[in-house]
Amino acid sequence: MQTPVNGRLHKGLVLAIACAAVVLLTVDLTVLHLAIPKLISDLDPSATQILWIADIYGFVLAGLLITMGSVGDRIGRKKLLLIGTVGFAGASLLTAYAPNAEILIVARVLLGAAGATIMPSTLSILRNVFTDPKERTAAIGLWSGMSASGFVLGPIIGGALLNNFWWGSVFLINIPILLVLFIAALLVLPESRNPRPGRLDWPSVVLSTGGVIGLVYAVKEAAHGGVDQPKVWATALVGGAALAVFVMRQTKLTHPLIDVRLFRRAAFSGAVCANLFAMFAMVAQSLIFSQYFQLVLGWSPLKAGLAGLPGAAASAVGGGALAAPLITAIGRGRTVGLGLGLGAVGLALYTTAGMESNYMMLVVAMVPVGVGFGMAFAVTGDTVLATVPKERAGSGAAISETAMEVGGALGIAVLGSALNSAYTSGLDVPEGVPASAVPAIEDSIAAAMQVAASLPADLAAQVVEASRHAFVDAFHLSALVAAGVMALVAVASLVSLRNVPKVIEEEEPGDEPAEPLPTTR
Repeated sequence: MQTPVNGRLHKGLVLAIACAAVVLLTVDLTVLHLAIPKLISDLDPSATQILWIADIYGFVLAGLLITMGSVGDRIGRKKLLLIGTVGFAGASLLTAYAPNAEILIVARVLLGAAGATIMPSTLSILRNVFTDPKERTAAIGLWSGMSASGFVLGPIIGGALLNNFWWGSVFLINIPILLVLFIAALLVLPESRNPRPGRLDWPSVVLSTGGVIGLVYAVKEAAHGGVDQPKVWATALVGGAALAVFVMRQTKLTHPLIDVRLFRRAAFSGAVCANLFAMFAMVAQSLIFSQYFQLVLGWSPLKAGLAGLPGAAASAVGGGALAAPLITAIGRGRTVGLGLGLGAVGLALYTTAGMESNYMMLVVAMVPVGVGFGMAFAVTGDTVLATVPKERAGSGAAISETAMEVGGALGIAVLGSALNSAYTSGLDVPEGVPASAVPAIEDSIAAAMQVAASLPADLAAQVVEASRHAFVDAFHLSALVAAGVMALVAVASLVSLRNVPKVIEEEEPGDEPAEPLPTTR
């Protein structure tokens, strides 16, 4: 079933609503990073709880995207988006007034579940509205660029609020925006769904959700406490086994949650992998930068937010203005490879960050990172959706977004935990610090700052200086690791996407990636 969309104005309004929805989700991710210093002061979470608060939203969102994309294909993508906006508003209210770290983590879980209903709906609606290949590429490029602009708006809005209000205000502002979005979506968006969806396979829902969250949790715990922990091996084995059974089950279902045979297509697999690893580098750096600007350089939340403007704006330009012409000029594979290569160069330049502000050099690094990632996301997003039949647009969008969210969560987990580990190992605690205060100082730079406030002035200055040095060194290490990963993925993208046509035509209704599947009940 497809509600028709007539006229440029109607299409433009649909695109605007889809962009506004994804901007809100991106803002909600980045604004938390900026709020963490104040959140730490008010709720006093442990270092592990800080990581959970930061990445549980992405974990849950990633775990449920496949399910929600398939649900949207069945019940209607517009209907699912409307349900998601209501759920997101309620979860935002709970997040804003969370009284402790434990309740905040629960609220972030609910936000992730609601976000999982919104994100694949926006892309699948675009896939069904923009049927002309060139229009589709341009629309998804703009969607990607606006998604990146959330990295601009989040810090600026969050910084302005945090300068005057408590940390929960950055989530409370979601509610009026969601109200406007709900009314606009209700009046403007067309409804579309798979006309022959089949019933939802609940065992697949459990297997996919548990498998994704299990593996991501295992990686996070391994990065934070080492791979020799029993819980790491246990959750990795359970998660891996669940995903293996999930994949086998999908090959036997008439109406699978996702068509795993799509991964036989090099273009599809290459684009999904590029999404995952690009988000791995980008989201982690956003979290690290918010701490660097505020805790190392001592900037206010608003100033820290404005500092990220050039890079995020460059990302919007890369996705919205440069991607489409570059596809025409040099092809999809080269555009993605060029974008990720630029990102690797910019990430390596982050090692110029020091104890004192050298902002212009950081801008020189931010711009290639922003432009490069923006280009890559626009091309890979369009490539994934263009290789999926229209009736499965929700599932295709969910696969793409799952890769991005898993990548972002893994980036926070792996690079964030590696940063903490490098900080602890590189920290030289000054003599004279009470033994009872040492564990907190070694825990994180934020905790070190809090401890320093209770020490004599001379000793406090030494603790602050030592923690700043250790954090900057750890920042450099994480930037180099991210740059190396991006360089490798850039080369892989040139290979996997080399034969993808510049213009990918619409799938015909009968086009399937392989022969019909046997029926399983």
